[in-house]
Amino acid sequence: MNRLVLVLMGICLMFIGNDVEANWPHWRGPNGNGLVDQGNPPVEWSEQKNILWKTKIPGLGHATPTVWGDLIFVQTAVEIGSNYQYKVMALDRKSGNVVWEKTVREEQPHEGTHQTASYASTSGITDGEHLYAFFGSWGLYCFDMDGNLKWEKDLGKMRIRNSFGEGTSPTIYGNKMIINWDHEGDSFIVALDKKTGKEIWRTERNEWTSWSTPLVLEHKGKHQVVVSASSRTRSYDLETGKLIWECRGLGSNVIPMPVHANGIVYVTSGHRNPAMQAIVLDKAKGDITDSDAVLWSIGQDTPYVSSPLLSHDRLYFMKNRNAILSCYNAKTGEAYFGPLRLEGMRGVYASLVGVNNRIYIASLEGTTLVIKDSAEFEVLASNTLDEGIAASPVVVGDMLYLRGEQHLYCIAEE
Repeated sequence: MNRLVLVLMGICLMFIGNDVEANWPHWRGPNGNGLVDQGNPPVEWSEQKNILWKTKIPGLGHATPTVWGDLIFVQTAVEIGSNYQYKVMALDRKSGNVVWEKTVREEQPHEGTHQTASYASTSGITDGEHLYAFFGSWGLYCFDMDGNLKWEKDLGKMRIRNSFGEGTSPTIYGNKMIINWDHEGDSFIVALDKKTGKEIWRTERNEWTSWSTPLVLEHKGKHQVVVSASSRTRSYDLETGKLIWECRGLGSNVIPMPVHANGIVYVTSGHRNPAMQAIVLDKAKGDITDSDAVLWSIGQDTPYVSSPLLSHDRLYFMKNRNAILSCYNAKTGEAYFGPLRLEGMRGVYASLVGVNNRIYIASLEGTTLVIKDSAEFEVLASNTLDEGIAASPVVVGDMLYLRGEQHLYCIAEE
């Protein structure tokens, strides 16, 4: 390969990286982990301050919006008698005006959902060319950016433990879309061709219900798909779906998505038997339970719903569903601070987001705390809106998007 080709490839990769960074393609952001490399959204806001726009969203949904270019995409479920309409909306992200709206399905749910959940809690994903709206049991839909349906796929009906509702979301890497399907029936993980929806591989899983979204990571030139779950955390070969390693140790009802940095992957659960494990990928092969591949583990104060945030060597996470924050040294498993109860907040479902040396923590009561990204706890601001927030915050450039129970807010300096 000659030097000119290498230079051109480098330029292309640079622009691809910039495109992703300027958007929010996945519910965990451009880096897939809640961290944003560039941006400067407001630190302070209220219903009367720094609200660029506020748009009513019909129905109820906890799905985190996705952003690409001038569009922000939202999924919602609208109750119509005994049925629900499953909708996808595209809004102009600078004005909040609805650009297009599609109803992908209308039917009566086959089972209930938790009182704090919704029938649109699964989040979609975009690659900048297509939007993939995912509603779990109610289908996967591929749209172009103008709202034209390209293909759809039905993976079946989930039977969720205690009818708590669905929540896992897809992950895209290259041409593959990965979906985890853990429920009270036959569980599996599947890789789809994102261009057609056709299956590339499917691997059976000996798991009951979990809600964790797959993490794709690269280690020593090989791509792995890591999924945390109640029976075992497992890693699969991205190309074939074959098992690479597995590890016991988490509790029941696993929800948080794993995070990864510097050859270590962090998995956690916070329901019964709460736990967090730091797994060294260099040592991870086969069954690594109780081996030295587990660098450290803890059994208290870990998150039930929200996913942790890993920034530098600091691992931030909530306790159970509560507004109680801890910050640990990711290398040693020792606490920098916490658990600390956050003033003015009670419950947290939203995952933590970090940008510009700040961390944003949104609560079910509508208060979002902004703290310093530091080993020492420091509150920068506490901001309250009129409605609760279950979806994770979204940061694109100098704008912060918060999805409340009834509205989508765009927060920017006035």
